[in-house]
Amino acid sequence: MTWSLSFEPLLSWTTLGLLAIPMALLAVLALWRRQRGALFRLAALAALALALLNPVLLDELRQPLKSVVALVVDRSQSQDIRDRSAQTDAALAELKTRLARFDQFEVREIEAGQAASAEERTDTKLFGALDSAFRDVPPSRIAGAIMVTDGQVHDVPANGNPGFEAPVHSLITGEDGERDRRIRLENAPRFGLVDKPIPMTYRVLDTAGQGEAVNVRVSINGNPVATERAIVGQPATVEVTIPTAGRNIVEFAVEGVQGELTTTNNRAVALLDGIRENLRVLLVSGEPHAGERTWRNLLKSDASVDLVHFTILRPPEKQDGTPINELSLIAFPTRELFVDKINDFDLIIFDRYQHRDVLPILYYDYIAEYVENGGALLIAAGPEYAGGQSIANTPLMSALPALPSGEVVEEGFYPRLTDLGQRHPVTRGLEGSAQEPPRWSRWFRQIGVDSTQGEVVMKGAGDRPLLVLERKGEGRVGMFLSDQGWLWARGYEGGGPHVSLYRRIAHWLMKEPELEEERLIADGRGMVLNVTRQTMSDDPGPASVISPTGKRLQIPLTSNQPGLFTGSLETDEVGLYQIANGDLTALAHVGPLNAPEFADVVSTTERLQPVADETGGSVRRLESGVTGLSLPNIVPVSGNGETNGRDWMGLRVTDDSVLQSVSRTPLFGGFFGLALLLMAIGAMWYREGR
Repeated sequence: MTWSLSFEPLLSWTTLGLLAIPMALLAVLALWRRQRGALFRLAALAALALALLNPVLLDELRQPLKSVVALVVDRSQSQDIRDRSAQTDAALAELKTRLARFDQFEVREIEAGQAASAEERTDTKLFGALDSAFRDVPPSRIAGAIMVTDGQVHDVPANGNPGFEAPVHSLITGEDGERDRRIRLENAPRFGLVDKPIPMTYRVLDTAGQGEAVNVRVSINGNPVATERAIVGQPATVEVTIPTAGRNIVEFAVEGVQGELTTTNNRAVALLDGIRENLRVLLVSGEPHAGERTWRNLLKSDASVDLVHFTILRPPEKQDGTPINELSLIAFPTRELFVDKINDFDLIIFDRYQHRDVLPILYYDYIAEYVENGGALLIAAGPEYAGGQSIANTPLMSALPALPSGEVVEEGFYPRLTDLGQRHPVTRGLEGSAQEPPRWSRWFRQIGVDSTQGEVVMKGAGDRPLLVLERKGEGRVGMFLSDQGWLWARGYEGGGPHVSLYRRIAHWLMKEPELEEERLIADGRGMVLNVTRQTMSDDPGPASVISPTGKRLQIPLTSNQPGLFTGSLETDEVGLYQIANGDLTALAHVGPLNAPEFADVVSTTERLQPVADETGGSVRRLESGVTGLSLPNIVPVSGNGETNGRDWMGLRVTDDSVLQSVSRTPLFGGFFGLALLLMAIGAMWYREGR
């Protein structure tokens, strides 16, 4: 209960002033002249003034408000090291017990470091959580904050001011003098040319000191490529060569040391996107035909392809005696292309080409050897492939996936995907293939073949093989058994997806990773691990996963479309995951690369000391005694007193309250006020009448 005096005047303050001032002057003048009854007049005037002012005695019933204490608990991954988590739980339980003894405190418990986003999981942002806890609290009601953390906080205010005037106390888990060794990337490009050296710079750090020589293992996509020697504390540079286009994972791993906190940060990862230098394609066309420029136009439009194109306009039998110096045609540099520089090409295409002694017979053997050693060959066959001058009658026969039967089918048909073709990445999901008949135009000629090897992914008239793909040794061969693809390019009967089909064929032959029949792809998006399995089988089974800390998990894979299976896993660990399915393995990094959470895991009091100095709080380590943790006492502090001591930490108590009810007692109200006023006037009259 709170008592107070209030005035509720019966007249306005202006009117009261106009009446009271002249009367007060007359009373003072009478006192100055020492006139009889001057004191009684003054008392009567005062009583009248009080009656007009109407004093009221207020009795207020108020409910004191509690001060808000934020109990911020660090649940980041670095708190899982050794017994820090157990220390945190024990300290939290004891703090809650002690704070519960004080009725004047409202405790708000906030756990930070386990947010949904990958960034917040890998950055310990305690002050962001603290700001959220106090967002609806007036500054006068903030008692302070107690943080339980290892001290590795990444959002400490630059000036140490958290935005309120109350103490921030920090209780540090871990032990003094901890040791940890880690590796840090200092210069890691995001892009690089395939098969070209790329310089990268790293540094090995150790809390025990500098100068020691250590081994650093370098791996690319999980395959060890080198072991470097580095000096602790000094930068080191190594050149790496990425083997494939697209995403490549380069990992640096330093050997561990006995007694260190964790080996999680003994590895550093860089993601490099490999870029191929322009692919070199040799296109050799036979006699001009309606679809001759289809392949040329497609390859010329691809910025990643350097095309060399020759058309055999003048075979040897067409000699007319014209002097060489008068010919406008370029001589076909057969030796330079097929002997000296054949290995410079990523793909050789024979478009309706037939053997007419332009190429020496030995050169076909060189081409077959080129394929066997890793080259790529595409045969776009026409009627000449079924004739007597077919290139199938040369030493190139050993590299061909199908030999001609001598039949040329002249009838309309729709190219269709085979069951194998519906799963093969070259033809899977080809636009228009899901309908029957397919939503593309017909073709009208096909070359018959026998002894088909490899994979038949498209079929034509009478279910005859139309597109055959085969691996030969280290290389690859494709055979298109029709020259009618130009009908799609010209838009006949609505055309067809010739661009995507031709481009996929060429890129599969040139071993582009995304078109491999058997492929395992893993990728981290936020804190979700996504796995994609590309396969020709009906069921690849689940994917096996090894987490950064060694946990073994499984991800069920389900089919989205023929030949493609996907699965995902919600994770709570940041780092490099190993994924396996069958004989295939893959690596994926989940969360930000080389996250700050693991950049330094040694517990420290230094980061939070500026905040303690600014707010009057304290930073101290959690001390373990015989009976458990020894925590400082909690002391409520009023006003501007000290808020920390050697073995205690203070929290401010607010003076704020909520008004619940008010009782009013008019002092000059009723008969009491009237009697008092009459008595004062009567005394004045009595004195004046004597």
